Amino acid sequence: MSLVFRGFFMLLCTTQFCTRMTVKKKDIRALTKDQLRDFFVSQGDKAFRGNQVYEWLWQKAAHSFDDMTNISKQTRQMLEDNFVINHIKVDSMQRSKDGTVKNAVRLHDGLIVESVLIPTKTRTTACVSSQVGCSLDCKFCATASLKQMRNLNPDEIYDQVVAIDKESKLYHNRPLSNIVFMGMGEPLMNYNNVIKAIDKITSPEGLGMSPKRITVSTSGVPKMIKKMADDAVKFHLAVSLHSAIDTVRTSIMPFNTTFPLKDLKEALEYWYAKTNRMVSYEYIIWKGINDSQKDIDALVAFCKQVPCKVNIIEYNPIDDGEFQQASGEVLNNYIYALERNRIIVNVRRSRGKDIDAACGQLANKS
Repeated sequence: MSLVFRGFFMLLCTTQFCTRMTVKKKDIRALTKDQLRDFFVSQGDKAFRGNQVYEWLWQKAAHSFDDMTNISKQTRQMLEDNFVINHIKVDSMQRSKDGTVKNAVRLHDGLIVESVLIPTKTRTTACVSSQVGCSLDCKFCATASLKQMRNLNPDEIYDQVVAIDKESKLYHNRPLSNIVFMGMGEPLMNYNNVIKAIDKITSPEGLGMSPKRITVSTSGVPKMIKKMADDAVKFHLAVSLHSAIDTVRTSIMPFNTTFPLKDLKEALEYWYAKTNRMVSYEYIIWKGINDSQKDIDALVAFCKQVPCKVNIIEYNPIDDGEFQQASGEVLNNYIYALERNRIIVNVRRSRGKDIDAACGQLANKS
């Protein structure tokens, strides 16, 4: 071996270089149970060991291999050598005077999303995020001001629910009862991972929650609404509507030019025909934007296309800009028109406004 080659070889083997060459470990929660079982067989162990690890990862939500106390230290070290658990960390938590809790959730790569625990007298609801930032451009939503950086993985969505369930038990002495995908991001733009997370949340091998206690809220992506219907999902569908007039809706939700109301209506008709389940419309009323009789009449006409209910949501300002809450008189006009036409209507009062945890306010200010 020449002196030059020998010197180069020694350089390659320095600790600094070898550290840089370390193979990146795979996130163990990306494996199915069958893949875990196969892994243990390949290591000369019993397949059932994969079942034990799978239970620790999902039912028991272990954050570390050391937590797996019914597995030998040697096996735990073998797992540590081969895998990583990319669990979330609640970086900071704020509690509102009304009992609402907002978590700033740090992901394994340092990015942060927010999730919220919303308590009432009869239930506690987790509002979870599906993306870091958002790819849509709703002008009234704080999250839309953030760049959409990436989709959340199924385990990152799952971990938000686990964290909020613990907080529900700690602060309200009862387990989590409901989940809404109304946090940061557009869930249908991360469809596969959202579905995988819901499958884990509802599985007896996960949290065992009923899909009837889960609502996925979308700004309205027609193609994906049809796909949900074809996939025969069991959770509820909510649509962030806010106007049934295309020009008005486009002015506040510019992506409406890509997904106009005509296409949305067709997708919702398809949804109902396939699932026989009504749709919930989320609707905010703003002064000078959608507070006329024409707006009310358009909403009533749109609601008659598919069995539905309307949730009128209190507006939560994100700045001192163009969006201002409409008057109580306009709200009453909406309610009267909807009820007169036998359309279910509920008024949702915001919670957690004092900690920027209310609908539309999630923007990673932390």
